[in-house]
Amino acid sequence: MQAGPLRKRVVFQCRDTAVDSYGQQVTTWTDAFTAWAAIEALSAREVLAAQAVQSEASHRITVRYRGEFTNPVAVAAMRINYNGRLFNISGATNTDERNRTVEIMASEGMNNG
Repeated sequence: MQAGPLRKRVVFQCRDTAVDSYGQQVTTWTDAFTAWAAIEALSAREVLAAQAVQSEASHRITVRYRGEFTNPVAVAAMRINYNGRLFNISGATNTDERNRTVEIMASEGMNNG
C-alpha cells in the first residue's frame, strides 16, 4: 500500500484497571502504539439507548500490518484515538493474509471504547 492514503496518525489504546483513592476499580486507557491510518466513514444511524437518542457511525480504518495484529481478540479489546475521537474496534482482518495491511471495522459515538 502506498503511503499517500495513510495520512492520519492514530493511537491504539489498551484497557487497564486501576484503583482510585477510595479503593474502587476504575477503567483507564493506556497508549499501546501509534500508526498511520486511512479512515473511511461507512454508515451512520441513530439508536434509542438508555431512553435517549444517540448517534453511531461505522468506519473502516486501514493501517499497515504490525505484530500486534496477530491476535484478533486482543485487537478487538483495544480502541483507537484519533484527535480525541474514540473508535470502538469490532474486528480486524489481515487483508489477503499477506501481512501488509489490516482493515479494522470500528464504530464511533456510542461509548468511549
